[in-house]
Amino acid sequence: MTAIRREGADLLVDVRLTPRGGKDALNGLKELSDGRIVLAARVRAVPEDGKANAAIALLLATVAGLPKSSAAVVSGATARLKTVRLSQASPEAEKRLRQSIGEA
Repeated sequence: MTAIRREGADLLVDVRLTPRGGKDALNGLKELSDGRIVLAARVRAVPEDGKANAAIALLLATVAGLPKSSAAVVSGATARLKTVRLSQASPEAEKRLRQSIGEA
């Protein structure tokens, strides 16, 4: 199981987000206590008014080489565990994202 999965032309990324994390960064994969694998990430933004959600969406889009409009938080908007959809993500975008977290 992985934190990144394909759904048609889109990618869904399961993220455990730490807001106010000092810098915007992807910190690799993490296994949760229930066995799920998620992408650990942190952003400088505060968890108010959707700022942290916008920051993680932008970070994932940037790393994948996609426009910021292609990324959106689709579940977990008010939770630490989120799912981000990267719309129309090419295989190259998926490769960039996987390489950035050390997944081949």
